[in-house]
Amino acid sequence: MGKYVDVMVTPVPKRVTAAYARLSRTFGKIWREHGALEYRECIADDVSVGKRTSFPRSVKLKRGEVVWAATIVYRSRRHRNAVNTRAMKDPRVAPFLKPKSLPFDTRRMYFGGFSAKVEL
Repeated sequence: MGKYVDVMVTPVPKRVTAAYARLSRTFGKIWREHGALEYRECIADDVSVGKRTSFPRSVKLKRGEVVWAATIVYRSRRHRNAVNTRAMKDPRVAPFLKPKSLPFDTRRMYFGGFSAKVEL
């Protein structure tokens, strides 16, 4: 059975990348403590704006922003749901549940869950 992966793509102002990285480390630590197998945050350094689609277009990237992509790996979708339920109840997450407390525009981020079908 393949693993399950959450993927998030987020536009982040370049001036707050250090704050975003600290936030990511906090979230990553919490999710790992609650059972996530892997947690990664990646900053785009080789993504161009496509004519129709691209990472910058997907988040309506503005001047002074950069795209970040995150992946969280779980054993299964059921495992992911259990981890997310526990993590979201963790009191360390509560301060970040209000969009205005985050260093990026949550309305332009997107995310979803994916079943891994090829694992090498």
